[in-house]
Amino acid sequence: MNLVLMGLPGAGKGTQAERIVEKYEIPHISTGDMFRAAIKGETELGLKAKSFMDQGALVPDEVTIGIVRERLGKNDCEKGFLLDGFPRTVAQAEALENILSDLDRKMDYVINIEVDKDILMERLTGRRICKQCGSTYHLVFNPPAAEGRCDKCGGELYQREDDNEETVANRLEVNLKQTQPLLNFYEEKGYLRNINGQQDINKVFADVNELLGGLGE
Repeated sequence: MNLVLMGLPGAGKGTQAERIVEKYEIPHISTGDMFRAAIKGETELGLKAKSFMDQGALVPDEVTIGIVRERLGKNDCEKGFLLDGFPRTVAQAEALENILSDLDRKMDYVINIEVDKDILMERLTGRRICKQCGSTYHLVFNPPAAEGRCDKCGGELYQREDDNEETVANRLEVNLKQTQPLLNFYEEKGYLRNINGQQDINKVFADVNELLGGLGE
């Protein structure tokens, strides 16, 4: 089964990715992992990517797409793959279509885990971290016994700057603008399947399972 997994920050994409790859025994392929492997292997494209990353520049599409092509051609992708973090643009999505065509394969589904923006805000801004021991809490899902204090060491809890409302709202807005054209592209292609990510984690995975059905058989 050939899958792309999409979802905004806080939607629970990482959890579902772990479960999908474990159950269906397909590799979880993220952009970061692909770059790291290509750089470590000192492939021609890996070295090109490294030269851009060392300068703090974005890796050009042609290099990224080349690395994706190499990765999807490896033996462990014969049963399929779960792509995460690629494609990010319609141009990359079109390139992926060409790669799959060249490999005589096709996309099965693009799974988009949908969660309301207000719920994402609650999930992403609720994290608190202990200044002393680094233990992590969440005001809704895993609150400390005493407000503002770590259960383990009694240290003061704080909110990272990345987790404040303004930063989170901006990150979500940027992600929404980036992903909407991609969702439209895949909806037109007939690949897009939206999964309700506001349910219990196990129910979300049950819905994913129901969707994937006999694909892996």
